[in-house]
Amino acid sequence: MTTIKLDPGAALLLDALHGAGHAAYAVGGCVRDSLLGLDPHDWDLCTSARPEQVMALFGEEKCIPTGLQHGTVTVKQGGRLYETTTFRTEGAYSDGRHPDAVCFVPDVREDLARRDFTINAMAYSAEEGLIDPFGGRDDLATHLVRAVGEPERRFEEDALRILRLYRFAARFGFAIDPATGAAARALGPHLDCVSAERIQEELLKLLAAPRPGSYLEPAVLAVVLPELEPEKQPERFAELCRTIDRIEPTAENVPARLAALLWPLGEAGARKALRKLKCSNALTDEVTALESEAGGGAGSFLLGHESGHSIARPIACGNRVPPQRTVLGETPDTPNTTLTVQAKRLLGRYELPTIQRLTALCSARHPEQAGAFAALRAEAEQLTAENACCRVSQLAVNGRDLMAAGVRPGPGLRQVLNALLEAVITGQTPNEKDALLAAAAQFSAS
Repeated sequence: MTTIKLDPGAALLLDALHGAGHAAYAVGGCVRDSLLGLDPHDWDLCTSARPEQVMALFGEEKCIPTGLQHGTVTVKQGGRLYETTTFRTEGAYSDGRHPDAVCFVPDVREDLARRDFTINAMAYSAEEGLIDPFGGRDDLATHLVRAVGEPERRFEEDALRILRLYRFAARFGFAIDPATGAAARALGPHLDCVSAERIQEELLKLLAAPRPGSYLEPAVLAVVLPELEPEKQPERFAELCRTIDRIEPTAENVPARLAALLWPLGEAGARKALRKLKCSNALTDEVTALESEAGGGAGSFLLGHESGHSIARPIACGNRVPPQRTVLGETPDTPNTTLTVQAKRLLGRYELPTIQRLTALCSARHPEQAGAFAALRAEAEQLTAENACCRVSQLAVNGRDLMAAGVRPGPGLRQVLNALLEAVITGQTPNEKDALLAAAAQFSAS
């Protein structure tokens, strides 16, 4: 018999339900992940007990009535939360997203039959072992994502399952069952009934997978992000997918991968698409900043194209750019001067995490220059660790100091501060109060 090491809190709750005469199992993702040798993030339970019986057994102080109409009670145990849902079947899905009604049933197999994919339709208890009526364990062994029963019916019930199909396949690097994939592509237009927030959530989870590029199905993306025209411009879309896969798969890099996906739209188009997906302002600003800095818009940039050839370009910084701009890849007279100045100017505009994503994005788009971007990232990290002066707020003098030294208030004061910052960034003046006041006097006199 297959055995799974149950989470201690889940085991206690299952024992209590069994002791009260109810059938009860761990179910879904926790069973799947345990069979894969992974540590489950959440442990969900299902039981023959009705919601009111669950609340009576564990007490109202430990229970949160999460979704009583759907049979779900969240039970607090040992500092963790466990969703505990009554075995159920579901009625019609008039809105293509939620069941019109649910019917509680006594058999876990009936409950598993309503679930999306076979790898998620398994249950486990220490007494009975693995309950796997649809071959989920075999599909795990062969690295396959397959719908439970008729795939068309599963996707018609809940169109969000179409995106979940690609997300699960990408997460584990599994193949997609041909019939399931065909149904997903055919029913992709049904995603128009899914809220933008849920689409965004699944898309971001997909982009967090190890290598999501081959799981970004053009027929589905054409519904979710029609602006990309993935089916009309397949070669361009394929290159976008390859770029995404070159970016290291970390949660922190999801904005960089999203910027890579939205690259053809430019800064303004990306912002419009992100707003349509109801992305947060923070994520929208981060992605569009990456688009702009990496060459996606008319703002500052790291790298661009001229005459069809990839060339290194300067990093613009508004009014702080000196007449002679430095270019990534040049060999400066003083070792690392160009790299240090570029890193400082970027740190004057953005926090370090944004620069790390920016260099990851540029490296993915231009792998032939990955070494140069890695060096820029390392320099920014070192400067941050050293608390190097990259912003006016980090100067050893402030506006009050300058006014006390005779600099008049007003726009000229800001100009002097900017000039001092530029002198510090380029190494012409140390970030020391006396030296800066002396330099300020020269700027004011000129």
